[in-house]
Amino acid sequence: MVTNGDMDRIKEDRGLEDLTLKIEMLTKQKEYLQSKCREAGEKLNSLTREFDKVVEENTNLKVMMKR
Repeated sequence: MVTNGDMDRIKEDRGLEDLTLKIEMLTKQKEYLQSKCREAGEKLNSLTREFDKVVEENTNLKVMMKR
């Protein structure tokens, strides 16, 4: 019969080859990468809006200079 102490020891003895450990590590990696992708997407959107404003301002200045 397997006791709680045995289960704790088994969990502690898991090596890098243990599939459940690999699954946990890959799940954490996936979550981390998803959050970084979201941050990068938000930053890209912000920079795109800023770029559009600069282009519009540049166009307005060119029109004003021709007058």
